[in-house]
Amino acid sequence: VREVQRRLPFRGGLVQRVRSAAFAAIDSPWLLPKANAGIRFGRLTKDLCGFSVDAVLMDKPGPRHKHPNGEIDLCFARSASPRFDGSPEGWVVYGKGSVHVPTVTEGEMLILYFLPGGAIEFFKD
Repeated sequence: VREVQRRLPFRGGLVQRVRSAAFAAIDSPWLLPKANAGIRFGRLTKDLCGFSVDAVLMDKPGPRHKHPNGEIDLCFARSASPRFDGSPEGWVVYGKGSVHVPTVTEGEMLILYFLPGGAIEFFKD
């Protein structure tokens, strides 16, 4: 997290412009065109400098998955004081091979998921 924060400070101008643009597009058909179990989501790009980028709006647990190459999440609070896997809004980083059930509690978050090589493996329940 420190390296990501150093390169792209959460309170810095670029990240805050991304935040503004994402919230301005939250009801557009291209940002979050799909929904499943009360979670809205969409793929923004398959390749941005080697990362796929997905947007997810959630206020509950999502599907359990594995990050073969890791995952970098940019989390923006939309309502209340939400936490993503226990962390407040900001950057959250998962290492290679990590597994989790992405969970937002105490409010709602818009999360941009950056996946190296687009790699993600979902588990069947």
